[in-house]
Amino acid sequence: MEKQYCRVGTVTPITSGAHAITLLEYQYQSFMEKASSIKYTDTQLGEFFEQKAQKIKKVLESLV
Repeated sequence: MEKQYCRVGTVTPITSGAHAITLLEYQYQSFMEKASSIKYTDTQLGEFFEQKAQKIKKVLESLV
């Protein structure tokens, strides 16, 4: 049996590649839906999802 090395903690940037914009748009929509559905139950979690969506929106604007 040979040794196998795992790259724990490595990050592949999603801003490179042809499908980056589509993926970011999907993530933005997903976070906004989560924020709107949970906003009245748990305001801190709703704000967290909104902040994540805003960060993704900034990345999208820089790509377009």
